[in-house]
Parts: sequence; C-alpha cells; structure tokens
Amino acid sequence: MKRAEKMEKLPPKQKKTKGLKREELLNMDKNDLVEKIIQLEAHNEQLKNIISKNLENSSDIQTGAGKRKFDFSKCHYRRLLLRILYFGWNYQGLAVQEDSTQTIEHHLFHALKKSCLIESREKSQYHRCGRTDKGVSAFGQVISITLRSKHAPSEQNLPSSISSEMPYCKILNRLLPKEIRAVAWMPIPDEKPEFSARFDCKKRQYKYYFPKSSLDINAMRDACRHLIGSHDFRHLCKMDVGNNVTEFRREILKADIEALDQKDCNSATSMYTLTIEGNAFLWHQIRCIMGVLLLVGLGRELPSVITDLLDVQTNPRKPQYNMALDVPLNLFHCSYDVENSGVYDQDELKNVIVHLQSEWTIHSVKTTMIKDCLSNLEEIFDSLSKEKEIGDGLENASDRDRVMAHADCLLQGVKPRNYTPLLKRETCSSLEERIEYYRKKRKVADVE
Repeated sequence: MKRAEKMEKLPPKQKKTKGLKREELLNMDKNDLVEKIIQLEAHNEQLKNIISKNLENSSDIQTGAGKRKFDFSKCHYRRLLLRILYFGWNYQGLAVQEDSTQTIEHHLFHALKKSCLIESREKSQYHRCGRTDKGVSAFGQVISITLRSKHAPSEQNLPSSISSEMPYCKILNRLLPKEIRAVAWMPIPDEKPEFSARFDCKKRQYKYYFPKSSLDINAMRDACRHLIGSHDFRHLCKMDVGNNVTEFRREILKADIEALDQKDCNSATSMYTLTIEGNAFLWHQIRCIMGVLLLVGLGRELPSVITDLLDVQTNPRKPQYNMALDVPLNLFHCSYDVENSGVYDQDELKNVIVHLQSEWTIHSVKTTMIKDCLSNLEEIFDSLSKEKEIGDGLENASDRDRVMAHADCLLQGVKPRNYTPLLKRETCSSLEERIEYYRKKRKVADVE
C-alpha cells in the first residue's frame, strides 16, 4: 500500500522531444509550433517515401537474385510513340520525384524496366508531350521512347512487323497500377529518328470539367473569346522565373465552354468543359484561366477582365487571386504530323474499356446516391424557404434562398465575405522585379 502511495506521488514521466525540451515547446508561439509540426510531418513523409523506395529497390534486387542478367546488347530496338491515359487524382504529378514514388513516371519506368522493354531511362531517348501537375489527369498523354523490338531495323518498315510486334500495351498494363493504362503505340518513321513527343507536338488540347450550377455560361463563353490569339499570359499563369522562364507569350488556338450533353445542359448538375487548345502552355496557365472564368461565371467580374489581365503594359503586376482546383483538369489530346493513327491491340483495348466501365459504374453509383440524397434535402430546404416567405407576407416564393454552390469548391482558397474586384486587389511582384530578385540571389550564391 505504501509503495502504491509513493508511486502516485511521483511526477509523470516527460516525453522526450528531439531538439527541443518539453518546456521550450510549451512556451513557443502557437504559429511557430504549428509551423514546426508541419515541417516535421513533411520531413516524416519524405523519410517514408525514401524508405519505401529503398525497400522497393532491394525487393527488385532480391527478385533478380539467381537469375541471369538480361543481355540488352543482343536486342533489336524500335523508336515509337506510346499513348498513355491516367487518372492523376491520387498522384503527385507526372514527373518523377526524388522523395516520392507516387508519380506517373515512377510507375511507368518501373513497368518498362521490369518487363525489360528498356535497360534504363537514360538510354531510352524518352520525351513526354506534357508535364501534368499533382492531381491532373490525362487521356491523351503521349511519350516518345525507344523500346526493345522483335524485329531487326531492316524489317521494321514491313507491314507484317507491326502486327507481329511485341504487345507493348498488354505487357505494360500487367505491371502498371489500375489508374494508369497504355492504350496504343505508333512507330516513328525512319526518316524522323529524332522525332520527339514534346518538341514535335503541333497542338495540345486540355479539358476542364465543371457543373453549370448558377454560372453564367454565356458570359464565360464571351470571356473565352478574349483568350484566342497570341498574348502575354504572365498574369494568367504561375510565373516560374526561378527556372529561367521569362517569356510568357503563348498562342491559344481555341477556347470555348462546351456542354457534355446537349440534351441536358440547363440543370444545375449539367456538366460543361472549358476546352482549350494551343501549341504550348505555361505552368498552371489553364487553372489560372479557369479561376478567372469562374469569377466571370459567378457575375463577380466582367468578361472583359481577361483583356485587362492580358494588357501587361497597363497592368504590369498580377493581381492576387486563387486558381481553380487541379482534379477536373485533363490533358485530353496531343496532335502530330504523322499519318499513322496508332496500333491498337483489340483484346487489350477491350480490357481497358472493361476496366474503365467498372470504374465508371462505381463512381456513377456514388454520384447517383449523393444526388438522390441532395434532391431530398433541397426539397425540404425549398419548402422551409417558402413557408418563411409566406410568414413574412410575401405572395410569390422566389429563388433567392436556393442553395446553388456546386461550383464553389472549384476555386481554391478561403471565400471572402466581401468580394474585391481583381484589378483593385493587392498585386504580386512584376516580372522585372522577379528577374532582378533571382539575379541577385544567384550572384550571392556564386560568391558563397
């Protein structure tokens, strides 16, 4: 009993914190503490990814133990274009990253190397058409690459060599995650050995999907017309001066708001797309454009605001605004001056279609369930609104209290209570100021 009483008087054991003592943490400013937690979580995530990558590499080594090394020097090779589709919602973007294995390229090259279609990325002459960011999808991503072939170079021009070639898509799809699929391949002509998916692409088409909600579609279409042509888009992108991007003139060939289903285009849940085409795009250009178009659709800006933002002489600094969400953006199609439309394996294409139909079913069922629940709650809400209006002595029930916020989530950031027009907001540094900042930064780094 005495022992128990003595133990109760002992102070609780303090948890050890690396770097800082418990008392120091308790005395820290709340904002500093939150910042430290964010940094630690980010560092922890990086360590997890590095460990995961190391485990994966060691697993590959163990799997290959005892097997004879593949002799790539005895192989024939074929230069080709490969069409890839992927849903990037749960990925960190297309490009490979040192601290993450959750990228499209990581899984793609893992499959290419595991199937011995390539020896290494460095030797594969790899180019990608477009670098999509975190959360962004692609139905028409195209890569140019040199893969192992069944046929000698002298035989690759024969029509029979196409039909009897290695089933590239089937091989890759057995090894790729279900969100990434190889759809078709196309041989690159011998007369164009340096053909690049990136530099020889003539046109890229993106689509951004969104619901009609309460948006003014005609106003958004009017705003799109101001985008067409060659303009300086420095105020409609994220300026990447740190990577030596100082030229922001791009040409938009097409920009329009299109209904996905012409028979169902007037309800709040009718789906539309911003369809935009150009030969090249800037970092976050389409998401910035869509962010402004949503403000136009909501009636907060006039369609002519696009012209104002493109006038960099009158407005040399970009106003601060939120760009649109990443998930609805899709690299839909890439165009080339190549006659062949692609080599499809019908059986493998059927497998891809079956897989996508299954994905559509699951997502559509979830959407239908949410929509059914939403309809029920909206009816109750509308009924309560009518009762309130009658109680307030109003004869005709209006739509002023209806909830129409379907598109609100597409604009990132906190929604302000009082809206400030774009051209009256605080502005970012000008392009010239950014260039000077990085020039001084590099000069200091060279001195150190």
